[in-house]
Amino acid sequence: MPDFLDASLRHPIRLPDGTSYPNTVWLAQVIDHPNMRIGDFTYYNDFDPVDDYAARIAPYLHPGAPETLIIGKFGQFAHGTRFITSSADHPKRWFSAYPFAVFNHDCMDLYAEEFGTGRDTVIGNDVWIGHNAMILPGVTVGDGAIIGAGAVVRRDVDPYMVMGGNPAEPIRRRFSQQVTALLLRLRWWDLELDQIRAILPVLASADVVGLQDAVARYREGPNSP
Repeated sequence: MPDFLDASLRHPIRLPDGTSYPNTVWLAQVIDHPNMRIGDFTYYNDFDPVDDYAARIAPYLHPGAPETLIIGKFGQFAHGTRFITSSADHPKRWFSAYPFAVFNHDCMDLYAEEFGTGRDTVIGNDVWIGHNAMILPGVTVGDGAIIGAGAVVRRDVDPYMVMGGNPAEPIRRRFSQQVTALLLRLRWWDLELDQIRAILPVLASADVVGLQDAVARYREGPNSP
């Protein structure tokens, strides 16, 4: 029997004829970047050829930059997802926003204080980011959030919140506070794969009682973390 999920694959989707679908990748398998931390089973889909996935999703994040892009597990990133990290910033408080230091390093001391420390971008677990959405510098997107297609996210997003628009604004909460609290307690993405498979009928449902049972089994038992 094939593995439930195989984190070692580059292209995790198999077509009916058995060939791999080339447009979708596990990001952790195709990115090796010192300023990126990516959890297992987070996928990215692109309909155009990609030579460098790190540059495609975070084009301004260079090795050694002062900021980090942190991405959780089981993310779902559609074509055109972009993370605009802090290194893309220009000096907004000064009389000129022009980045002179990029073109003449003798000016770097003028910019050291402004850009010496970057703001990390943090994407939680089980986050769905829609087609051509853009996450701006220093944003934290909470677990389970959904970012609508074409959204431009400039501020932090609560867990299990649906965001859309430019600038992105909250549209609605995905679940009640009770259900959100249960999901954040369960943290299903941190369970073992066999445990995730066992509760898949609950994850693929709106069964609140089943969710409560899963929390009781995996997070409130004698061996719970």
